[in-house]
Amino acid sequence: MAYNQRLQDHAKKIGRDVRVALVGAGQMGHGFGCQINRMPGLALSLVVDIHADRIKSLYGDIGVTNVVISDDPTVISAALLAGKAAGMTSVDHLAELPFDIVVEATGVPDIGAQVAYSCLLAKKDVAVLNVEMDVTIGPLLHATAVKGGAVYTVCHGDEPVEAKVLVDFARDLQFEIIAAGKGKNNPFEPLSTPDTVRDRAVAKKMNPKMLCSFTDGSKTMTEMVALANTTGLQLSKRGMFGPPASIKTLQDVFALVEDGGIVDRPGVVDYCTGDVAPGVFVIVRTDQQYINDELNYLNLGKGPYFALYRPFHLASVEAPLSLARAILDREPSMSAPFLMAEVVSMAKKDMQPGDVIDGIGGYTIRGYADIALDAKADKLVPIGIIAKAVVTKPIKVGDLITYDQVQVDESSEIVKLRRLQDSLGLTYGPAK
Repeated sequence: MAYNQRLQDHAKKIGRDVRVALVGAGQMGHGFGCQINRMPGLALSLVVDIHADRIKSLYGDIGVTNVVISDDPTVISAALLAGKAAGMTSVDHLAELPFDIVVEATGVPDIGAQVAYSCLLAKKDVAVLNVEMDVTIGPLLHATAVKGGAVYTVCHGDEPVEAKVLVDFARDLQFEIIAAGKGKNNPFEPLSTPDTVRDRAVAKKMNPKMLCSFTDGSKTMTEMVALANTTGLQLSKRGMFGPPASIKTLQDVFALVEDGGIVDRPGVVDYCTGDVAPGVFVIVRTDQQYINDELNYLNLGKGPYFALYRPFHLASVEAPLSLARAILDREPSMSAPFLMAEVVSMAKKDMQPGDVIDGIGGYTIRGYADIALDAKADKLVPIGIIAKAVVTKPIKVGDLITYDQVQVDESSEIVKLRRLQDSLGLTYGPAK
């Protein structure tokens, strides 16, 4: 049965709609909130954002004008229990409130860490649109959810989850997976900053920092690392290849080297530029000749390599499907018990001792994908914990930043949780 009917049946069973709390009412969060309002059985009950105007704007777009806005948890609890729409400008006390599932959509790793971990400790379900946070402390959040009987999931809509669906499909059908990945949407400008993309961002009604994280490659690196982590596939190499490819040539470009492609071994994650964006793909092959002939008959190509391709991802619009799966099936759409890959930090400018690093989508660093154990061996700093780090040794543009070059902000929640994850042996595999 489709989630549409099951959500309505669930609402009848519990006597009310599922109460959804949303943290972050920016572009992604706003789109998510508008979509939630269209799905019977789910109710946008609480919106948290540091800007009260954004809370009011989101509720206004879904036709809700009577909103209780307060940072007093007693007031907000009473509003939620009375079925009223509510808003807060602080995440303090969030985990104490009577909602069913929280969606973290800020895109800020430190805030995401605080929200996700506190709510999971309170045994509340957590869904995130914050992949930057997930690739940093996802294994800890996964383990915390399992221990508490809650669900922790990355949401549908971004490329990692949609590519994972294709990977699962291919594995179910016993295909050999050669490669999996996505098409990159924006031109690759590795040294771009919020200033260099500002005009384009304004034209697209985007935050310049968000667009910068796309153009400098941080977002693509993060998404492909997330795909590797959730599927257990390996990163193709440090930084990946990122070749040009088209929908028609995917299976040729991502064939094995001995067959004219770029892939040196089966089972890797990479991305490409070209008309594949905004889609995701999996390249497969089979050793059964009759199956090969069937796929040829079905116009998937001559073989032995075939491309399974989804031509779109709907970002926040399809994200609520992950809430339905969490609530009804008690399953995550995407999570990772340990890291196959890591997003490390590459300098976008020369820096000297005393300089302070800003963060993802900023002026000083960009994300760079690496094999997790290689990143560990080289003592590279994950980009998710580098915001507000102070430079202690000179750094050159293009350097992969190491722990002995910076002092990370130990007061940061995500730094504390990454330390905890490492100490528990969760980062690079199960504790032995």
